[in-house]
Parts: sequence; C-alpha cells; structure tokens
Amino acid sequence: MADEFPHGTVHETPVEMQAAIRGAGLLPLWEKLPPLGRNEFICWVLDAKQPATREKRVRRTCEELQEGKKRPCCWAGCIHRTDKAPGPWQQAVLVEGRKKRSG
Repeated sequence: MADEFPHGTVHETPVEMQAAIRGAGLLPLWEKLPPLGRNEFICWVLDAKQPATREKRVRRTCEELQEGKKRPCCWAGCIHRTDKAPGPWQQAVLVEGRKKRSG
C-alpha cells in the first residue's frame, strides 16, 4: 500500500512524527534507515514524558535526519527490544530508575 509508513522493529511511528517527517520531505531518508535505526528515533520520541519534550524530539529527529544521522544523538538505546538485553547502564538507569551515586 502506498500510504504504508515504515516503522521500527519494536515501535510504530507516532502519527505526529509521521506528519513531521512527511511534511519536511524526509520520507526518503527515513525509508533508507534500517528498522533498528528508525526504532531508536521512535523510542526516543515516545520516551518523552512531557508533550513539549516529545514535540522537541520530533523536530530534532527531522534535523538529525537532514544531518545524515542514523540514530538519535545522546540516546542510550531502546530498552523495549526483545532480541537484545539492556546493557548494565540501561538496566540500572532506564529500566530500574537508579540514579548515579556521587563519589
């Protein structure tokens, strides 16, 4: 189907993210990303707790696609993947919510 939008390996692309990518003419770049790369961008956007942060991450996704990035800058990675266990840092901070202890 011509309207089919490419998603990630775990996450589906939110409607507002699809609209931003299409509106900026970035669909060809989005389609060239591997599903894992798309998944990282989608997870990063979905991880935002505040709507303003989510909107900012959608805009930043478009900027990073234009810059040729394949994954979001400063993102530890999707913790929702079932094909790969979270690393120690991801497990402690993202999954369990532990904060870094100061010396």
